[in-house]
Amino acid sequence: MSRKQIPVVVLTGFLGSGKTTLLNHLLRRRAGNRIAVVVNDFGAIEIDTMTVAGQVGSTVSLGNGCLCCAVDASELDGYLERLTRPSARIDIVVIEASGLAEPQELVRMILTGDHPHAVYGGLVQVVDAAEFDATRARHPEIDRHISIADLVVLNKTDRVAETEHRRVLATLGELSPGTPVVSASYGRIDPELLFDPAVRPDEEEKARQLSFEDLYEDAHPAHDDHASHDGHLHTAYESVSFTAAAPMNPRRLMAFLDSPPPGLYRIKGFVDFGAADPANRYALHAVGRALRFHPAPWGRGAERLTQLVLIGSGIDREALLKELDACQETEPRATRDAAVDQSSMWGVLRYVPDLTEPGSEPGSETGSGAEPEGPDPEPDMP
Repeated sequence: MSRKQIPVVVLTGFLGSGKTTLLNHLLRRRAGNRIAVVVNDFGAIEIDTMTVAGQVGSTVSLGNGCLCCAVDASELDGYLERLTRPSARIDIVVIEASGLAEPQELVRMILTGDHPHAVYGGLVQVVDAAEFDATRARHPEIDRHISIADLVVLNKTDRVAETEHRRVLATLGELSPGTPVVSASYGRIDPELLFDPAVRPDEEEKARQLSFEDLYEDAHPAHDDHASHDGHLHTAYESVSFTAAAPMNPRRLMAFLDSPPPGLYRIKGFVDFGAADPANRYALHAVGRALRFHPAPWGRGAERLTQLVLIGSGIDREALLKELDACQETEPRATRDAAVDQSSMWGVLRYVPDLTEPGSEPGSETGSGAEPEGPDPEPDMP
């Protein structure tokens, strides 16, 4: 079993896009996770019942182990190393990009940094639907930011007419073809787009510190995030489960992963490559353009299945399942075992961390593949 990996999500968006509102929303609906928020302005993290204030280089507890760290770009690498240590007991790190560095530089630091317990959790770009054209005029670099995003949150859609909404969606599709776009109001996206619910529920903690969620519930018992939107998350995303009893063909699956269907954002689960590697099952983690496999021996008596969960926006469910079905081996098992081509695994092994480097360990980031998202998905498998 691989060690727990901490997803590191980069959250970016220009002033007024609603990035901070989305961040506060995640803190309130964190699904039991302990979140570390890395920002360069403590005043940006403000929940109605409490304002956090501090200065660069300091850390403030948000309750239940959640942390807020104010850093500058030169300190970020060190903070990531400390925050993703098991002793920190953090489940997810969210980096608020404004004032720290260009988004692609933050992504590069995560992918190339020496953080053995961290994995890249995706670049999320927040866009203001109502001010989209004006923002592009003031900040032409937004086009580049959108083009490299793994997920785009089109925020404030409640402030535009449906025709304008569709126009902006079309422009986003031109700027970043295939990238999933989630429409939202007040930054209200489902946190499960970005991270899984904690395996350890808060209720198991018999004695704990009062959290932001507790304080918010006291002030707003009905989760009154702007009244008329109570109880409804504006996400429009899909989760598709896939299970196969036949092994997956490595080359066919890599072709699928190299050219994923439009709108696909996350993939998590386990893959059986059959005779291509009969000793191991492969944990698969993908987020956006980042991909990673982690092999581990099959458990004694374990049923040999491929089980995947795929998450995105605007996914064609039937087409997606049809493509995955086509990745299965079709020859009888005896024929496959006799004619296995070991070179068929080369494409997969490019995305396995290199565990032969001195000091490396399961989950280290020394392989040639990029880092996808998420801790071990096994508890969530159907």
